[in-house]
Amino acid sequence: MAKKDDEGRRELMIPAPNIKTAVFMIRGTAPLVLNAFSEKARNQMKQKQEAGSTGTKGKKRDPKDFKVCFEGAKHVSEDGWLGFAAAAIRAGMISACRVVGFKMTLAKLSLFVVADGFDKVDGTALVRIRKGAPTYVEHATRNETGVCDIRARPMWKPGWEAALRIEFDADMFTLDDVANLLLRVGKQVGIGEGRPDSRKSCGMGWGLFEIVSKEAA
Repeated sequence: MAKKDDEGRRELMIPAPNIKTAVFMIRGTAPLVLNAFSEKARNQMKQKQEAGSTGTKGKKRDPKDFKVCFEGAKHVSEDGWLGFAAAAIRAGMISACRVVGFKMTLAKLSLFVVADGFDKVDGTALVRIRKGAPTYVEHATRNETGVCDIRARPMWKPGWEAALRIEFDADMFTLDDVANLLLRVGKQVGIGEGRPDSRKSCGMGWGLFEIVSKEAA
């Protein structure tokens, strides 16, 4: 029941959100491998769905251009720089809450990663990779059907860097809380392909990082 003051007026019971911002510089301690859903793959899927049940009947399979796949797996911003999905950090911090016994549902409402820009193809919010360049790598994987496949993807070698701007509800977390959650992402969860917290496997040990610096914005 809402409280009322001496004159019978309803008192405010819901405080304004106490949102603070912190900036963290992170450095990769393991390779970072990305696999963005390319524009080419999206168009091929769209054409197949538009064609309906006869879409693949008797159709010759085009040869795979691995260089095109490599380029398509990158997240390229509207300004031309490369990055990774900001949601990867946020999802990692929420996942890390399981280890420390904090409610993930509350973390979803309390932690946010500020985007440096957006993917030029699909608008994915991105964090800019500020140090390091991707190299071409090929890895054997399995499709959803279990069939083996070769994927060409960009890999940043250890030493890649990014600056994270994280907004958090200061009534739920302190700056040190946020830093420790992020540290757990870097040590236990990971980001990108082959991360330890992958839903489909135990990962390849990729996407791990350390915190180089932190400061309140």
